[in-house]
Amino acid sequence: MTPYRSPSRRNTGRRSGRGTARLFLTALALLVAGTGLAPLDAPPASAAPNLISNPGLEALDAQGAFPECFEKSGWGDNDFTYTVTDDAHAGDRALRIDLTRRTDGDRKVMMLENECAPKVTEGHQYDLSLWYKSTSPDVAMTLFRHDTTAGWVFWADLNTLPQSAEYARTEVRTPVVPANTDRITWGAALYGVGSLTTDDYAMADATVVPEPPVDPCEGKGPECRGEWTVQTAPSPVRAIHSVLLHTGKVLLIAGSGNDRDAFAAGTFKSSLLDPVTGRYTDIPTPEDFFCAGHVQLPDGRVLVVGGNKDYASADGTVGYKGLRSSYVFDPKVNEYIKVNDMLAGHWYPSATAMGNGDVISLGGLGEDAAGTVVNEHFSYAQNKWLPMGEARQAWSFWGLYPAMILLQDGRLFYSGSHTFGAGLPGTGASVYDYEKGTITDVPGLRRKDERDQSASLLLPPAQDQKVLTAGGGNHTVAPDAHRLVDLIDLKADSPRYVAGPDLPQGRYEDGTFQKGDEGKVYLSAVILPDGKVLETGGALHTYREDPVFEASMYDPATNTFAPGLAADPVPRTYHSSSTLLPDGRVLSVGDNPGDGSFDQRVSLYKPPYFFKGARPKITSVASQNWAYGSAQRITVDKPVVKASLVRPAAVTHSSDPNQRLVDLPMTVDGNTIDLSLTSNPNLAPPGWYMLSVVDAKGVPSVSKWVRIGPQGQVAAERVQRYADELAAAPKAPGHADHGKPKATSGVKMPEGYDGCDHAYGEVGTCVPWTFPETVPAAGRCAWLKSKGYGVLDVRRDRHGLDRNKDGRACGKGDFRTR
Repeated sequence: MTPYRSPSRRNTGRRSGRGTARLFLTALALLVAGTGLAPLDAPPASAAPNLISNPGLEALDAQGAFPECFEKSGWGDNDFTYTVTDDAHAGDRALRIDLTRRTDGDRKVMMLENECAPKVTEGHQYDLSLWYKSTSPDVAMTLFRHDTTAGWVFWADLNTLPQSAEYARTEVRTPVVPANTDRITWGAALYGVGSLTTDDYAMADATVVPEPPVDPCEGKGPECRGEWTVQTAPSPVRAIHSVLLHTGKVLLIAGSGNDRDAFAAGTFKSSLLDPVTGRYTDIPTPEDFFCAGHVQLPDGRVLVVGGNKDYASADGTVGYKGLRSSYVFDPKVNEYIKVNDMLAGHWYPSATAMGNGDVISLGGLGEDAAGTVVNEHFSYAQNKWLPMGEARQAWSFWGLYPAMILLQDGRLFYSGSHTFGAGLPGTGASVYDYEKGTITDVPGLRRKDERDQSASLLLPPAQDQKVLTAGGGNHTVAPDAHRLVDLIDLKADSPRYVAGPDLPQGRYEDGTFQKGDEGKVYLSAVILPDGKVLETGGALHTYREDPVFEASMYDPATNTFAPGLAADPVPRTYHSSSTLLPDGRVLSVGDNPGDGSFDQRVSLYKPPYFFKGARPKITSVASQNWAYGSAQRITVDKPVVKASLVRPAAVTHSSDPNQRLVDLPMTVDGNTIDLSLTSNPNLAPPGWYMLSVVDAKGVPSVSKWVRIGPQGQVAAERVQRYADELAAAPKAPGHADHGKPKATSGVKMPEGYDGCDHAYGEVGTCVPWTFPETVPAAGRCAWLKSKGYGVLDVRRDRHGLDRNKDGRACGKGDFRTR
């Protein structure tokens, strides 16, 4: 049997070629009116033109073998047959697919990729419907679009069709048609063993609300720039970590808060902030969670991974040491509860939620201050870390806070963002298959050794599988942070980073503006409920100096930054974080300059959508518990154009690899909307999410909390085939960049791996380990003075700063020019 190739695979996506312009013109006579639910207060779809050619499948092609304007399509390893049958919903013909064996892939019937594909208008939405019956629950409505630049590309799976022995009708609304899209094609995909029969296709334009006016935003008002407010009461803790709970409160974790005296005294802190009332609640904190990892579990508890066992030695010869301890924070009782220890210590570890609710943790420094090469696997079902032999190992050092993003097929994408030091050997980005233990380099990331404390995130919607990596630096390589933004489409067969628009520039504390290539580290990137990304905060240098006051809005739909937003009046450099709140505001905390101080002021940002008229409201949610592949009913108070789920933040050091927005395709009947949740848990790992809707002006509602999980899943997970080249040619763990050590010992870290030489001044003082190449040895003291450093005590003078040998660096006698 001849295998058909998927149109979602760009290099093999051409269809069979049935249908010609002549047949298309003939089929136009067969247009029928659509039927179904009324879109957005419009007349029923039956009153709108049906945009499908040969919608009832009655006209056959020239060979008399298949309906005009339709074709067989699909991909993967499976056995199948297509039949033109008289078992029709209406008329004489329908199409039946039988799938008798399946390893992977799907089989589907869709419109041909030629004039038969319905034309669409940018900015519009369309209601798609068909009649079907199936013996399998594994059927999805799938959608492709024609990009005038890129050609035919996969767009989205819209909904899961319930199994039905008799003919049933399904309808779903497309997302807003993006720019450069002129046609679409769609149909039902069978991806489980069984049969699927379809008939009577319909497509109608559902865009009945007025298109929003162009918003020039030429003014300085909050409707263009947003608005920051600094709270009167400062945070009671030096918040290094911010975690949004499904209660709406924010867990602020300090541990020792980068304060050696607090560590010596055993004073470890956390606080629970209620953003509505502004009140704080102290949380007893059993160990030093300073620079731990953290992630929400499916039930809303927070898993805390490792932390600080000990600070680096004063002379810098021994680095920070990681804890093996692990706890869960339970918001029901506001307590940390200990779970079993991990296999190794971890200071600065990643923590990535998987599609089954488990957590994979990688990287950081171990109990011996070496780079940890041991993988950790937390089993949600068993509520414990798995032992060696069950936790799969690749014996690879991933660095500190490596940004590990879960992909739709269960693999992990290391974006290249990390903390401290240069990038890892190789290209700077890679795909890690945890189950198979294979690692594959991904090309294209620019300045991969200068991505210290850059920001990476899975762009909205998660279904698009695109990742953005922005900014970063490394003063041992270059004196200043850069502005580079790189993007990667992981749906491609051979994905690679490509250059995006540069980060907008801001001003410094003295009012001067950035120039040239000056960019930012420590920046925050926050997904907003309208599908855009707020970029805010940061500093010019990786050793915590020269804050940059700037904020911008990135739009994934246009791949552009809108600069000139209001800037947080509080500097947000090292140990800062920003978090989306359920009401649509953004909370920003933290600033820990090189002098060891900590700015404990808290800022709240209202994005411009707060000032653009009344917000839509979700007036009811039928159920708070959602199963994968299900339809969930809500009601709203006015027409809306999209709905989504946003995973609550767990962020530190510019890093939240679990941040994501999941699109929810809609079936609309006035103000009653059925939302379709993906059947793939890898796109939306189980847990609590913020549900919001957005109107035609781009204004989102206040969010409602819902919990999604595998209980009652109605269909098998729907996984697409992406990144084929990476799957076909992975590097085994034993290759040169990720070789297995003789034992489970860690990777020896160079002195100053945190970018600091701690041998000068107080033990917490950060003198750069390597000075910019433009600064001569004799000019180092002058350079440090220009950055705000004063006279420093000397424990070990590696940099020649105590030229008169009086035990004081950069004193009066040390400013000699040669």
